[in-house]
Amino acid sequence: MGYDEDVNQNNTKAKKEVTTMKKVAVFFDGANCFFTQKKMGWLIDAEKLLNYCKQYGDLVEAIYYNGETEDSKQRCFLNKLAYIGYSLETKPVKTIRDYETGEITQKANLDIEIVLDMFNMIDRYDLAILVSGDGDFERAIRQLKSRGKEVKVLSTRCSVATEIVHALGINYIDFLTIREQIERKLDEPTETSAA
Repeated sequence: MGYDEDVNQNNTKAKKEVTTMKKVAVFFDGANCFFTQKKMGWLIDAEKLLNYCKQYGDLVEAIYYNGETEDSKQRCFLNKLAYIGYSLETKPVKTIRDYETGEITQKANLDIEIVLDMFNMIDRYDLAILVSGDGDFERAIRQLKSRGKEVKVLSTRCSVATEIVHALGINYIDFLTIREQIERKLDEPTETSAA
């Protein structure tokens, strides 16, 4: 065997050994994360979180889901998210009045939109990273896994539903274990905190 044949065989072996990076999609439940941060007592930097997710592969999609108000600070925050790499899915916040108690709450639930996007994009990613501890996602997680998709959930003990932890095992990642990588420090600008 000559030198050229050796080189060609070695190149062919090297090409076969090269593994392709996983394609990663991030689905960020803004409302769930907002309340999680209140419980934790510290803020998550959305840009740092996106950078954290990149360690798992090639980021092909990152979508931030949130209710939208007329608040100028929130508009500024959402615009910043778009510039750091998130696509935005929003819908107007609804005001709900309980006529028995007189209590007024505001709500914009985007769980259906998140699940629809997870399945509509299923051919575009290998790994779905869901930033939410909402138990409503358990069935979607199990269905994605049954279709050969890897799923990770980022949340924290004070906010994650038990059924999510049971469905994922080691693929549930507690914010507390990655706090140093994703926390917005007090001396940093607030535009990318996940509020």
